[in-house]
Amino acid sequence: MAWASEFPTELLCRPVGLVVLTGLDITYNAVHKAIWDSFCNNRRADRVPLQFVVLQTDHEYPKCRTKRTSYEWYIPKGIVKTGWMKKHMELIPSVVVMFFDIDWDEPQWRERQMECSTKVQIVRNSLLGRSTRVAVVLIQKNTPLPPGEDVIAAERAASLCSACELSAKSLFVLPLADHLLGYTIRLENAFYELSQTYYHTEARRVKAHKEFLNKTTHQLLFVRHQFKIAFYNEQKQDTHTALKHYKQAYSYLLELRMHDTNLLEVKIIGGFINYKICRLSFQHNVPLDALTQFRKHIDFFKKKAGCQDLSFEHSAWMSKQFQVFGDLFDEAIKLGLTAIQIQHPGFYYHQAANHAVTRKQLCRSLCHLVSVATEPDPLESLWSLEYYGQRSWRQGHQSIEPPDAQREREGVVALQQLELKVDHSWVIIPLFSSAVAQFRKYKSPRMKRYLMVEMGEEYYHAADYPRALALLTRVTADYRQEHWWLLLTSVLITALKCAYLMASLQDYVTISLEVIGEHALCSREDKTRIQMNLIKAMSNELPEPEPGCSATCVEKAKQQWKSLQDPSVVSVEMQAITPFIECKASFTQDMFRADSPVLLTVCLRSTAQFPVQFSKMSVTLSNQVYNPLCVLTGTGSEVNSLYVVPGQSSRHTFSFLPQSEDVGKTLEIVSVSLELGSDDSRCAILHWTGGGSVSGGGFDLPPPINSPSLEDATPWEQVLLNTTTRINRREALIQVTVDHEAPCLVNEFFLIETCVENLEESTIKNAHFCVSLKTNVAMATEHTTHVSVETPEFEGSVVSRRDVELDPVEHGVKVERQVYVKALEAGDITVVISVTYDIDVEVKGQMITCTCQKVALVDLTVVDPFKIMTQLTSTQFAPIETLHTDEPFLLTSHVTCSCDWPVKISSSTLHLSPFVKAVDGKLTPQMDGVSLKNDDCASECFCLVAPPGVHATVPLGQYTVEWKRLSSDTSLPYVTTTLTLPAVKVEHVPLHVDLDMSAYATMREDFPLLTTSTTALHTHRSSNLLWMSATSSCSLDTRRVDTRCATTLFHLSLAMSPCRPCTWTCCGTLGPCRRSSPRCSQHTSLFRCLPHLYNSLSSSVAFHFHTTHSVSSGSFCNY
Repeated sequence: MAWASEFPTELLCRPVGLVVLTGLDITYNAVHKAIWDSFCNNRRADRVPLQFVVLQTDHEYPKCRTKRTSYEWYIPKGIVKTGWMKKHMELIPSVVVMFFDIDWDEPQWRERQMECSTKVQIVRNSLLGRSTRVAVVLIQKNTPLPPGEDVIAAERAASLCSACELSAKSLFVLPLADHLLGYTIRLENAFYELSQTYYHTEARRVKAHKEFLNKTTHQLLFVRHQFKIAFYNEQKQDTHTALKHYKQAYSYLLELRMHDTNLLEVKIIGGFINYKICRLSFQHNVPLDALTQFRKHIDFFKKKAGCQDLSFEHSAWMSKQFQVFGDLFDEAIKLGLTAIQIQHPGFYYHQAANHAVTRKQLCRSLCHLVSVATEPDPLESLWSLEYYGQRSWRQGHQSIEPPDAQREREGVVALQQLELKVDHSWVIIPLFSSAVAQFRKYKSPRMKRYLMVEMGEEYYHAADYPRALALLTRVTADYRQEHWWLLLTSVLITALKCAYLMASLQDYVTISLEVIGEHALCSREDKTRIQMNLIKAMSNELPEPEPGCSATCVEKAKQQWKSLQDPSVVSVEMQAITPFIECKASFTQDMFRADSPVLLTVCLRSTAQFPVQFSKMSVTLSNQVYNPLCVLTGTGSEVNSLYVVPGQSSRHTFSFLPQSEDVGKTLEIVSVSLELGSDDSRCAILHWTGGGSVSGGGFDLPPPINSPSLEDATPWEQVLLNTTTRINRREALIQVTVDHEAPCLVNEFFLIETCVENLEESTIKNAHFCVSLKTNVAMATEHTTHVSVETPEFEGSVVSRRDVELDPVEHGVKVERQVYVKALEAGDITVVISVTYDIDVEVKGQMITCTCQKVALVDLTVVDPFKIMTQLTSTQFAPIETLHTDEPFLLTSHVTCSCDWPVKISSSTLHLSPFVKAVDGKLTPQMDGVSLKNDDCASECFCLVAPPGVHATVPLGQYTVEWKRLSSDTSLPYVTTTLTLPAVKVEHVPLHVDLDMSAYATMREDFPLLTTSTTALHTHRSSNLLWMSATSSCSLDTRRVDTRCATTLFHLSLAMSPCRPCTWTCCGTLGPCRRSSPRCSQHTSLFRCLPHLYNSLSSSVAFHFHTTHSVSSGSFCNY
C-alpha cells in the first residue's frame, strides 16, 4: 500500500548541517534583513553545504532525554524512529549563532555585555544536554582595526568571552561594510567547521554504545546505530565514511530474524539503507557498485512477500525499489554518467511498472469491499507510527506471533479496504511514461512501442479513452509495417472499445474497416459482429457495445451516440491501414493518341464476411476536367453496380476523350474514392492516394498464413498498377524526305533539300515548317550553328531555329523547302526538321481537331575544308624565328585540302599589320581560281621586310581565303576563312651589309662584287667595289660585320679545292696594302683585312681578289 512503499522526504534529500541564527530581527530591522539575505540567497555550489534558519533567542528546542548508560535489560521496540531523521535535519541544530549589535567603543559596555551573556545563557539552557556549539557574532558599525592594534577591542573581547563562557574561536565580528557577502562567506566557513565538529562528536557518542550491545537481544540496535553513524557522517559531508557504515548497517539487517510480524519493517528499513548505498555509490562515480548492491537487494527480498492476504504490499514495495533506483540512475546520467542501450534507467522504470500492475491485480483478487467498519479503527495511528514499517495496531511488538489474532485479522481487512481506494492506473501510467522516454532516448523502438501499448491499456482502464486511443493508434502503423498481425489485432480491439466508449464516429469507422479485414486475426463471429455494427453506425443506428466494456461507461457511450449530429461525413485514408476492401486503379495503356479515347479501369476486392454495397465511386485525375466523367454510383445496372462480394473482384471501366491541352503531357491518377453510406445521413469516404493497392504504412501486404483463400487471388495479384499515361499527338500521315551531300564544311552554307508530301485523306491546315538543332550536352551547337530557310543569309548573329508557315496542303501535294546550315565549328550536329499541322478527324461520331507533327532528324559531321600552314624563311628559304629590321624575309603559306569534296579557291589575301610591309610595296595573290581535291596542296610566297623602329614582338597580320564547294550551286556565296598570323620577335641591328654580284663569272677573269654597308648610328650609307679573279673552282662566303669600338672587321672565308694554292690581293685608297694570303692550307684560306678605324664611312674601298679556282656564285650570301 502507499504508506509502506513511500520514502520519507528527509531520506531522499541530501543531509546537511543545521545552523540556527538567532538575535536577528528580519521583519523590522533592515540591517538584520540584509545579513539574513546574504546567508540564504544565492546559495551557489561553491558555498559550504549548510542549512540556515532564523529562530528567536528563547526558542524551545526538542528536549534531550537522559542518556542510557547500560543496555542490559533494554529490549528495542523497532529499528529507526519515524521522526529521527527529520529531528536532526530540521529541529536540532549543530550550531546556534547569536547575533548582537555592539561596538568596541560602546559607552554602556558593561550593561550590553551582561545582556549578551544573558541571551547566550538562555540558548544554552534550551539546548541543555546536547553538544550543540554556540557562537556569538558582534554586529558593528565601525570597521575594526587590524589585530593587535586596537588594545581596547582585545580587552573587551576577552571580557566578553569570559562573561559568555565562550572560547576565542567562537566569537566573531561582522562589520557593516560594503563587502558584506565576503564577510558572510568567511563566517559560513567558520560555522561549517563548528558544525563538522558537532556531528563528529555525535557519531563517536553513538559508536561508543556498541560495547554495551549483544547480538541476542540487541540485533535491532546494531542496525540502528550504524544507520545513525552513517547519517551523522553524511551531515558532516564525509560520504565515504557514511557509505561504509550504511553497508555495515545493511549487513546487520540481513542477519536479523525475519517473520511475518517484522518482515515489513525489515524490508522498509532495508529499502532506506539500500537507497543510501546506491546514491552514495553513484555520487562516488562507482556505478557498478550501485548496480551490484541493487541486484543483491532485490534478489534477497523479492520472494519475502510476508502475509499472503497483504501480498499487494510486497508488490508496491518492489515497484518503489525499482522506481527510486531508476531515479538515481537517471540523475547520475544527467551528472555525466554514460549509459548504454542494454543498461539504462528505462529497464528499472519498466520493472517498477510491472510490479505496480501486479499490485493492481492482487488488489482485485484479494480485496473486497466491506460495508461494516471496525471499531476502534486499526489504522487510526497509521500516519503517526513511532517506528518505520510497523503495524499501527501492534506498534513496538517484536514477537513471532501477533498478540491478538482477531485484531490482526481486522487490521488486514482494514488495509485491504484502504488499498481499494488507490487508483492504481495513475500509479502505473507515470512509470510507463518514464520508461518510454528512456527507451526512446536510447533508440529502442520496439520496446518503446510495447510500453506504449501497455500504457494505452492503462489509460483505458483509467477511463481516459482519448489518451488511450491516441497512444494505441501511434503504434499501429509500425505493427502494420512489420506485419505483427497478432499484436496489431490486439491493439485494434482495445482501440475499437475506446472509439465506441468515446462515441467517435471517425475512429470507430476507421478501426472497424481494418478489424474486419483479412489481416486481423480474430474470429469470424467477431468480424461479423463488427461489420454489422459498422453498417448500423453508417445507417444512423446505435451499434452494439463491445465485449468487456464497463456497464457504466456503456450507458454513457449510448447517450453520446444518440446525440451525434447528422449528417456526418467521415474521411478515411485507406493506405494508412489494412482495410477489408482493396482497390487498384490503372490506365490500360502507357500511352494514348489524341484521336483515341483514354481507358481507365478500377478493380475492387473485399475480404469481409458478407457483401458490402457502396453508394458511389469516383476517380480524381490530374486534370480536373475529366473528374465528372469518372464517377460511378451504386444504383445502376448490374454491370456497374458497386455491390462487392467477398472473394470476388469487380472491374469498372471509364472512357473519355483527351483534351487538346493535354497533348504532349502526362495524365495521372491522383486518388480514388469510395463512399459507404448516404449523403443525407452518415457517409464514410474511403480515400486512396494514387491508384491504391499499397496499404499498411506504405508496404505491399502478403496474405496472412491462416486467411481464407479467394476465388480469383491469382488474377488480382496480376493486376498491375499504371497510374500515369501520356497523351501523344495523333500520328502524322505526311512524309518528310531530305537530301544532302555530307559532310558539312565549316563556315559554308550547307544545303539540305526537304520535301513534304501530304498523305492525309484531307487538307492539312495551320502547317508550320520548323528547323532547329537538337540540344547536345557535350557541345553547345545551338550557339555555333546558324540555320536559314530558302535564302542563305548570315548577318553575324547565330539563329539556331527557324519557323516558316506553310499554306494549306491538299491530299497528295508535295511542298519543297531548302534549308541552309552554317556551322562555325567542327563537330557533330543534329538538325531537327519538323512539320506541325492541324487536321479534323472523327472519333466516336464526334469531330475533333488534332495537332500532328512529323519530325526528321539529320545527323551531320562538320569538318574543316582545308588546313592552312604558314612559315617564315630567309631569302635563301632557311627557316627563321627572329626578324631583323630592314632585312627581307619570306612568308610562305600552304593550303591543304582535307575534305572529300573538291574545293574552289576564289582568292587569297594577305592583310599585313602596320609593323610589316612588302619589299616591293605590292602583294600579288597567287591562288585565284585554284581547285583542290582531297590531300591537294597549294602554296604561295610573299617577300616582306620589317622597317626600323618597330617593337620587340609584333603581329604579322591575317591571311584570308575565299572558297566554296566546287559542286555547290553557283548562286551560293563564297565562304571567307581567315587565319591570324603569329607574332614574331624583331631585332634591331646597327650595321647592315648588302652584297651585289653578277649571276655568273668566267674562269681567270676578274668580276665585280658591290657591297653596300648601312649603319643606323649616323644614318650613313657606304658602297664598296671588290674585284675578284676566278682561276679555279672555289666558294666565297661572306661573314657578318662585327662592330667593336667603332672598328670594322670583314671576315671573308674562301673554300678551296684540296691541294690548290691560292692568291689574294687587296688594295684600298687609304694606303698600299698588298699582301699575299697570310694563311694557306690544303682546305681553307682565311683573309682578314682591317682597312681603318671606322670613322670615315664616306671613303670607298676597292678589293681585288685573285684565285686559281673558279667561284661558284650560288655560295654568296647577303650580309
